[in-house]
Amino acid sequence: MKKTIISSLLVLMLSPIAQANTEDLPGVQPFIDKMVAEHGFDKANLEMLFDHVEVKDSILKAISRPAEKSKPWYEYRNIFLTDSRINGGVEFWQQHKEALEAAEDKYGVPAEIIIAILGVETRYGGNVGSFRVIDALSTLAFRYPPRSPFFTSELEKFLILTREEDMSQLEPIGSYAGAMGLGQFMPSSYLAYAVDFDGDGHRNIWTNPTDAIGSIANYLKRHGWVDGASIVHPTSVSLPLSDAMSANDLKPAFTRAQLAEAGFNLDELPEGDDELSIIGLTQKEGEEYWLGRQNFYAITRYNHSRMYAMAVYQLAQAIKVKLDAL
Repeated sequence: MKKTIISSLLVLMLSPIAQANTEDLPGVQPFIDKMVAEHGFDKANLEMLFDHVEVKDSILKAISRPAEKSKPWYEYRNIFLTDSRINGGVEFWQQHKEALEAAEDKYGVPAEIIIAILGVETRYGGNVGSFRVIDALSTLAFRYPPRSPFFTSELEKFLILTREEDMSQLEPIGSYAGAMGLGQFMPSSYLAYAVDFDGDGHRNIWTNPTDAIGSIANYLKRHGWVDGASIVHPTSVSLPLSDAMSANDLKPAFTRAQLAEAGFNLDELPEGDDELSIIGLTQKEGEEYWLGRQNFYAITRYNHSRMYAMAVYQLAQAIKVKLDAL
């Protein structure tokens, strides 16, 4: 008997009355009706499922609290460029060498970049979150109006993926925002980019490092990763920056000629005709500048932050240097 059927029977046994938790989850009944009409779910099973969903006040507090003051780069960097993350990355590489080589061969993404994303996101699986995904997504879909449409869509995709993968709807664990597994994929990203990289018939990004490795590599490739190209290069600038060039836009938009005319040093940049982005990072002594290529932009598609992408890049380089020195 399939796991999803078993899970539904367990819910049935736990719930003497199959009734959606409409008081705690306002709007859940129309959502259930939509899932039945558009995706062929069983209404009674969904009502029993949502009767066992728990609204978490801690999730609402986490997502609605005022954003913390943004850290400057020199503080942000220190969170991720630590001995423990570097050593953990080396150990992960040694343990999963074959899968990493296979991912690099298939998708063109270097092993160290895949490892660094896993290190930044979950410390190589050591911290994948502590909330049931169904609780997180339901709480935010039905109890957090500012982003209800987004999380309602993610909840829809989560239910679809659990059916496709023959998974329990109650067991998967993730972050307070519903990000899942070693690589912290949202359900929409899972459906679009997760892969069964070990060929066992399931896309398991929670406990299967091989699938997580392949999924991250596929994600980056699908977002424009260029096999064999460099990522980002240090530079300096001798002239004041124009407003357009100081905007720190992530998408590459400037030609080498434009950068040279604006006073940027291109000595560290390989030859090419691709456009580049200007990456400004705050150090204690002032702004530090880098020129980002398409592969840097691909990393920012994982998390739309120049500091995130730079942390991934520098952690990747540190892991590679440490491994090569062994």
